[in-house]
Amino acid sequence: MSSQTILIVDDEPDIRELLAITLSRMGLKSSSAATLGEARQKIAELQPDLCLTDMRLPDGNGIHLVEYIQQEFPDIPVAMITAHGSVETAIAALKAGAFDFISKPIELERLRSLVSSALRLNDGIATAEPEVEESALRLLGSAPQIVALRKTIIKLARSQAPVHIQGESGVGKEVVARLIHGNGPRAAKPFIAVNCGAIPQELMESEFFGHLKGSFTGANRDKLGLFQAAEGGTLFLDEVADLPLAMQVKLLRAIQEKAVRPVGAGAEQTTDVRLLSATHKDLAAEVAAGHFRNDLYYRINVIDLHVPSLRERSGDIPELANALLARICVELGTAAPAIDSSAMAALQRCRFPGNVRELENVLERAVALADGDTIREEDLQFSSRTAATDPTQADETSAEAIDIGAAFGNLEGYLEDIERNILQAALEQSRWNKTATAKLLGISFRSLRYRLQKLHIED
Repeated sequence: MSSQTILIVDDEPDIRELLAITLSRMGLKSSSAATLGEARQKIAELQPDLCLTDMRLPDGNGIHLVEYIQQEFPDIPVAMITAHGSVETAIAALKAGAFDFISKPIELERLRSLVSSALRLNDGIATAEPEVEESALRLLGSAPQIVALRKTIIKLARSQAPVHIQGESGVGKEVVARLIHGNGPRAAKPFIAVNCGAIPQELMESEFFGHLKGSFTGANRDKLGLFQAAEGGTLFLDEVADLPLAMQVKLLRAIQEKAVRPVGAGAEQTTDVRLLSATHKDLAAEVAAGHFRNDLYYRINVIDLHVPSLRERSGDIPELANALLARICVELGTAAPAIDSSAMAALQRCRFPGNVRELENVLERAVALADGDTIREEDLQFSSRTAATDPTQADETSAEAIDIGAAFGNLEGYLEDIERNILQAALEQSRWNKTATAKLLGISFRSLRYRLQKLHIED
C-alpha cells in the first residue's frame, strides 16, 4: 500500500495538512493542490490512486474536477469533501461520478474507511459475472438492454452512490443488486437483503436498527439490526415502496447521518453501509400520491437503474430456459430434458407477467409433467395470464365474450360487470400501479380513482 498516492485538492492549508498526516499514518503517500487548474495538472502527471477534493475551489468547484476525471481518467476514484448537511451537494457529486463523499468536520475514522474502500477498487478487474457457485447470480442473454445493463453494473460497482433498481416482479432485481455488491470494494463484506413489505410495522424499527435487552416486552437479549449486520457491506431494501411513512422518516435520518439508534439506546452508533433499493412500483408516482417521502426518494434514487422485463427481450428466452432447466434438474438430481422446437416457440410467444421467476416455475412444472426426455408444448401448462393470445382467434373470442341477451333488463349492471373486468385486468397487468393503469387505459388518474370507488374495487 506504500506505493499508492492520494491527491488532496483543497484551498485550506489546515485541511490539506490534516489529510496528509492521516494518510501518512496509513502508510500512503500524498500530494496536494489548492486550485482546480493545479489539480488537473497533477492528475495528469501523477495519475494518483485516489483524489480527495473539496467542493469549493478558488477557480471552480469540485464537481467540475469529478467530471474531468471521469472523462479523462475513469479508473481514478474521486471522493468529495462537502459542507456538513449539504445533502444536495453530495447527491450532485455522486451523480457526476464521485466514488463517495465525506462531510466537514472530517471524522478521521470515516476518512480511513473511505480511503481503504476506494483503494480496493483497483485490486482486481471487475466483471459483471463474479465467480460464484450460485448459477442464479448471472445475467444471461445478449439483448441490447442486458448488454448495457452489464456495463452499467460494472460502472456502478465502482461507486458508493445509492442505486434504486426498478423493474417488474421476477426480473432479477436482487441479482442485479448482488452483482453491484460483488463487483465492488465491499464484496468481501456482508450483503444483507430485506423485503420491506414482509416486516410487521411494529417490529420495523427493531429490525432495522436493533434493540437493547429490556427495551420492550419480550426483548430478552440485545439484537443487531439490519444496518449493523451489513456493516462494511451492502444493505439491499427490496420493495422499499412498502415502507410506512413513519419508518421512512427514520430511514432517511439513518442514511443522512450514517448512524442509527437501537431501540432503548441512549446514543447513536455510526454505520458504514452501501444502500441499494428496489421496487416493482413507480416510485415517482408513489411520491406524487403521497405514499412515499419526496426527500427519501431523492436520497435513495441518486442513480436509477431499470431492469428490462422478459417481454422486452424474448430473444433471450432460449438461453434462459436452458440454463434454468439445467439448474432445476441439478437440484432434482435428474438429467435435464430437451425442449422441443414447438415448446420453445410457445415460450417465446408468452407474455410472462412474472418474468424470469415465472419462466422458472413453468419449466419446473414441465419437468414434472413431461414423459421421456423431451418437454413438449402440452407439458408447459401455461396460466391464462401467461399464455399469449393467438391473433387469428381474437375476433372470434371477442364475439363469444359478448352475451347480448344477458344485458336485457339489466344494462347498467351488465356494463358495470364488463367495466369491472377490464379495470381488474388492467390493474393486474400494471401490478396494481394506478398511475400506470390509468395510462394503459387512456384515462386520467382522477377518472380511474372514481371508477374504482364506484365499482368497489379495492387493492
